[in-house]
Amino acid sequence: MTPDALPDRSPLALAQALIRCPSVTPEEGGALDLLARLLEAAGFAVHRPRFSEPGTPDVENLFARIGTGGPALLFAGHTDVVPPGETGAWRHGPFDGTVADGLLYGRGAVDMKGGVACMLAAALDFVAASGPGFAGSIGFLITGDEEGPAVNGTVKLLDWARARGERFDHCLLGEPTNPSALGEMIKIGRRGSLTGKLTVHGRQGHVAYPHKAENPIPGLLRLASALCEQPIDGGTAHFDASNLAFTTIDVGNPATNVIPAEARAVFNIRFNESWTAETLGAEVRRRLDAAAGGSIRFTLDLPPSNAPAFLTQPDAFTDLVIAAIEAETGLRPVLSTTGGTSDARFIKDFCPVIEFGLVGETMHQTDECVAVADLERLTAIYRRLIASYFARP
Repeated sequence: MTPDALPDRSPLALAQALIRCPSVTPEEGGALDLLARLLEAAGFAVHRPRFSEPGTPDVENLFARIGTGGPALLFAGHTDVVPPGETGAWRHGPFDGTVADGLLYGRGAVDMKGGVACMLAAALDFVAASGPGFAGSIGFLITGDEEGPAVNGTVKLLDWARARGERFDHCLLGEPTNPSALGEMIKIGRRGSLTGKLTVHGRQGHVAYPHKAENPIPGLLRLASALCEQPIDGGTAHFDASNLAFTTIDVGNPATNVIPAEARAVFNIRFNESWTAETLGAEVRRRLDAAAGGSIRFTLDLPPSNAPAFLTQPDAFTDLVIAAIEAETGLRPVLSTTGGTSDARFIKDFCPVIEFGLVGETMHQTDECVAVADLERLTAIYRRLIASYFARP
């Protein structure tokens, strides 16, 4: 394919073409340009906003829409990918888009250029079959900042769209949601994420004269135990119990005969909809104060979180997605809120959003790959969903 030529509209060809764009965050790598040309050729109005923020890289994004009326169905995703790591460790080049033994290899094959390709193939097929005058509108909200800081991507693109008067009724985010087989799982929400940085203050001194020093390490262990001893909660109807995990404990002391002045630890909590970042932060402080008992000097830093817990209540749109999945795979998906954060946390403030995409088993791994058959099945699911969505009264 020459640089200016467009791939055919099969999900495999589209996924290969996207994988061959080296769009490691924050680089656009040609991926958004490819999408823009394909969508414009199909009659979509396409915009390429670029957003900036001090201390973060500039990021290109894409918004496209065809139709002006309602209902408005939005497809969301990202074309940026994580770095491939040691390219020599890959069976096939991470940006080659090689097909071998029924699998498409490449960085982003699963997360989530494969999903974007399926959305695109389904929408282009529907528009070609129905014509641009169908009753409703289809939109694409594609960012280049999901795998990065998530500052100059979806969150700003949504505000930009709202300022232009864009409105959406429902959104499907194509993140990889299935653990092992296409059709197993839909995400109807996500847990929130809160990070804490705990520092216990002591006084440096010689280990042979402990009465002249104040060792912060026992205090840090006591406070850490206080955070872990009791469960944060017991879970809810749609969410597992919130969990706290320490990710690092650091003293930074190279000497074996010196009591350090400080001991530090970092922890992360994945929490359910019982909490907000503010109420959870207050609970963490309460536990630490109780354990310190006035005898342990500590500081706690809770950086602002942009990852709240949220739940999209199952509704008629969820039923349409389930029906499309069942029709194409024979599986009835579980409604789940497991996993990490996604850009759905931003979209949920604009319209109901659910997530359904490919099997995520190899995402972010060396030899990331997707079954070609799954690309075809996911496209069929999206195509059936679009047809059902616009056939509703």
